[in-house]
Amino acid sequence: MIPERLRQLIAQGESLTVEFKGEEQRPISDRELVEEVVCMANRPVPEPGFILIGVEDDGRVTGARPRHEAGFTDPLRVQALIANRTRPPLVCEVEVVEVEGKPVLVILVPRADRPVGTSDGTYKRRVVGGKGKPECLPFHFHEMQAALAARGALDYSTLVVPEARWEDLDPLEFERFRRFIRESRGQGDEVLLNLPDLELAKALGAVEANHEVRAIRTLGLLLFGREEALRRFLPTHEVAFQVLSGSRVEVNEFFRWPLLRVMDEILSHFRARYREEELMVGMLRVGVPDYPERAFREGVANALIHRDYTRLGAVHIQWFEDRIEISNPGGFPEGVHLDNLLVTPPRPRNPLLADAFKRAGVVERTARGIDTIFYEQLRNGRPAPSYDRSTETDVVLVLPGGEANLDFVRLVVEEGQAGRLLRLDELLILNHLWRERHLTTREAARLIQKPEADARIVLERLVESGLVEARGERKGRAYHLSAATYRRLGEKAAYVRQRGFEPLQQEQMVLQYVEKYGSISRREAAELCQISGPQAYRLLTRLVRRGDLVRIGSRGRGVRYEKSTQHV
Repeated sequence: MIPERLRQLIAQGESLTVEFKGEEQRPISDRELVEEVVCMANRPVPEPGFILIGVEDDGRVTGARPRHEAGFTDPLRVQALIANRTRPPLVCEVEVVEVEGKPVLVILVPRADRPVGTSDGTYKRRVVGGKGKPECLPFHFHEMQAALAARGALDYSTLVVPEARWEDLDPLEFERFRRFIRESRGQGDEVLLNLPDLELAKALGAVEANHEVRAIRTLGLLLFGREEALRRFLPTHEVAFQVLSGSRVEVNEFFRWPLLRVMDEILSHFRARYREEELMVGMLRVGVPDYPERAFREGVANALIHRDYTRLGAVHIQWFEDRIEISNPGGFPEGVHLDNLLVTPPRPRNPLLADAFKRAGVVERTARGIDTIFYEQLRNGRPAPSYDRSTETDVVLVLPGGEANLDFVRLVVEEGQAGRLLRLDELLILNHLWRERHLTTREAARLIQKPEADARIVLERLVESGLVEARGERKGRAYHLSAATYRRLGEKAAYVRQRGFEPLQQEQMVLQYVEKYGSISRREAAELCQISGPQAYRLLTRLVRRGDLVRIGSRGRGVRYEKSTQHV
């Protein structure tokens, strides 16, 4: 740690990975130091964690007191103290760094791959508290289980429920499981159909058994448990279905049933409210639903599979007038975030439960349920689903409703009839272009969550198919829907507006830039307007001829364009 890097950490303030501990008022005891290290080790994020002793909460450097004899602090002895008083032993990097002539004890704390505590049994975790600031809170056992599950180190659905017995499982739920397989049209594992109940439970991993049942796992209760057993052994399990019209609640039902029975009930509620418009494409009748059943089904199944069963709180399915929201307790598993939802490998919080849902045919065995949700929404002329309301403690899926874009549905169907089946990446880009009018390669890469090289391939494929047009070159290259596509979407004038207003908009952008910054170069104009260098040169030349700008300099990179004196 060099002083410059330490100053940067101090300037950034406290966070989940940086803690200030000042000793201006009183010295920090060894016990407090070890507890702070334990707290930092149990942080939720993988980035390096630092404890800075000798820095006050307001960022003032007051210096760390000497911890050893003769006014000296030995980093190796502090490191040994931490290792000896933590369980499992935690190896930290410790050093003393001079800042503003004062010593700061810097402790680099690795994130523990399993819960770590002090040798006398104190467990703490670092979180953002109710005031929006990082703090240390007690680390309870169920929270340890949740943390391990989020990191893929624990499958909660495999845990044995000590007092549960075979009699707590309902034979009707075994038959329901078989019915799901039969109705899945080949998606389920048909090998399970002819197994007796006990053999079926063993095949799924729902019980521990040899010749007789030794133990019931959490999975067994979630799939086959009687309602009273679920209330007793899994009190956190609850599912709510609500229909809201403005501020009025039309339906408000809560279920503590086995998961497949819940799926049956929720799908029945969905189908009772299912509506669709009819669209004729040639001789083909196409139904365009308010909400695609496959997208809804996958969204509900994902919430049940990935929820954190150690947390209180229900899985909520809320049907509003313009959207459906599906939320579940437990944030995204580690490594999954909003920027990689579409491309990250499957990371189920409860792998054994996820496998059981696949074998029942409830979800697709490819484990790409999120792709299905996005694809079904887009191909039915709806806005893309959104997970933007998700937090560290909850995942929230929003399926937008409202009026469908039937012309977009027609285009998708016609492309399929012509043998050009549009993929998810292409639908995402076309939907974005329809709503936002244009995008760059970088924006397309961010949209499909893939590298720019992959995004460029998708864009050029759409150009070759005649659905999209490109303008500009290299970094200034941008894309918009073609005239033929706008015509097929019933927006002939949109193409003219998109192309016709560009020169005027570009001129205004350049003039505003010059007004604010005094001058502009050809390269800056190209980046500003997202056009090529030659196009930027012609744009600037046009403004010079019109008397809006004057050219300063003769050749090369030194040429700049300033506001004409006659317009000053």
